[in-house]
Amino acid sequence: MKLADCHNIDDFRALARARLPWPVFDYIDGAADDELTKARNTAAFAEADLVPDVLAGVAEIDPSVTILGRKSALPLILSPTALQRVFHWQGERAVARAAEKFGLWCGISSLATVSIEEVGALIATPKMFQLYVHKDRGLNASMIERCKAAKFDAIALTVDTIVGGKRERCLRSGFSSPPRFTPANLLGYALKPRWGLDYLLREKFSLPNLDTHVSQGTREAVSVQRYFTEMLDQNLDWTMAAKIREEWGGTFVLKGVMSAADARRAVEIGADAIMVSNHGGRQLDGSRAPFDALPEIVDAVGGRIEVICDGGVRRGTHVLKALAAGADCASGGRLYLYALAAAGQAGVEAALTIMREEIVRAMKLMGVTRLDQLNRDRLRYR
Repeated sequence: MKLADCHNIDDFRALARARLPWPVFDYIDGAADDELTKARNTAAFAEADLVPDVLAGVAEIDPSVTILGRKSALPLILSPTALQRVFHWQGERAVARAAEKFGLWCGISSLATVSIEEVGALIATPKMFQLYVHKDRGLNASMIERCKAAKFDAIALTVDTIVGGKRERCLRSGFSSPPRFTPANLLGYALKPRWGLDYLLREKFSLPNLDTHVSQGTREAVSVQRYFTEMLDQNLDWTMAAKIREEWGGTFVLKGVMSAADARRAVEIGADAIMVSNHGGRQLDGSRAPFDALPEIVDAVGGRIEVICDGGVRRGTHVLKALAAGADCASGGRLYLYALAAAGQAGVEAALTIMREEIVRAMKLMGVTRLDQLNRDRLRYR
């Protein structure tokens, strides 16, 4: 299978699986416990049918939208994800450059493998930083100040990762950050020599947003589950979130809101947006899908803040369904991580080309020329 054979996100997943050592692929692909929530995140979109209009004159359409005050060519954000240079040596640089080329928001994680400063200087398009609140208050303050200096456009405070989810595929493979080779997984790495040569001979693995304060994950190999459980501040609450918003002073997003009550609290503390997200099913297995939760959360905030549907997006029609349900835009991680792992920047660009074509085609088939024409009258739930 080659990049040219990829015609949808599932094809990129298959190519990534063929090119990555199985512990690395399972880290991207896996989720918590029985992985029920991960599966539901995408399956939920199949429970709603689109209602098209015809004879609508769709020769000229506009798929752009304003997200958090910045123009985006598509109603899609490339969600922040960790450890990208483990999946492909180009890592966050490839994703950021592809996002800029397509005129999209992209995000980087506290656990990014490229620094805040480098990404800030690399692209001019909107950038979001995903903040994990660590027990080390100095580290938290450092990351916020570095985002200010690098002129990041928004901070997304992750609120669903008080402890690490039980990611059983990673427990079986022994996947850690940085990757640790063990008798149980050595063959899996050895069977993918191209990946191994890139990992061993190219730029040394690091977590440059953390390594001034902590060694875990950069010099000391730890599982992601253990890192989250031991390093993140389990005292994080609404008061702390409001204080972080004040310290940052810029556009502020809460990532991981899944209830109407929490959405209303987000409005109260002055958040600019919420990402309706269950962390790709990687935290609380058995929680609802973001698309399922959208209508009541949209109604709860009543247009006072922006609502982003994060997770499970694999098709352009998924994006349109999210907007019809009331979201301001959609976002996703695996949809570009599979492509990054498959072919670096070229893979991400190919995936975004497909998503753009699917969004444009679906808009025309829906009989809409602007995204604000999508509403709940365009959906029927089964």
